[in-house]
Amino acid sequence: MDYNRVAMNNPLFRKIGIILFLLGRYLFAAFFLYGFWHKLVKGWLWSDLMQGFFIKRLAELPANSFQANYLAHFAIPLALPIAWIVTIGELIIGLGLVFGLAVRVNGAFALFMVLNFAAGGYFNLSLPPFMAFAVLLIVLPSGQWLGLDKKLHLKYPDAIWFR
Repeated sequence: MDYNRVAMNNPLFRKIGIILFLLGRYLFAAFFLYGFWHKLVKGWLWSDLMQGFFIKRLAELPANSFQANYLAHFAIPLALPIAWIVTIGELIIGLGLVFGLAVRVNGAFALFMVLNFAAGGYFNLSLPPFMAFAVLLIVLPSGQWLGLDKKLHLKYPDAIWFR
């Protein structure tokens, strides 16, 4: 008996997989919404906090590494606009995932942000699972399973945002 084929064709296993993935989507959304809230209440949008974190991290990195150059030539000079992009981006991603709105686009935006965290020298073992889940958000139609994407795709079938 081919157990893989039985599992793939079993509607119960499919439903369980979808439910587990949707729970993951909501946990992923919570991570981004918490990041937004933390930065908002700590005043990252109107202070030099992010620049201070970048400067501290730069001192910890090997000179002339990609991450050090990324911080020195991109992130530190643009710290305040980056703080806005990251903070508002976390809000957009979090709300999009909660409401199932443009889930694939928000998954791509989440992947972009996580890759930039890694590029800035903030890589740790929590990032690869975040990257993998962001890719799954791009690939799987979870906004069609639960969310506004399904309704909006029916209304705007040619729009790439709601597929």
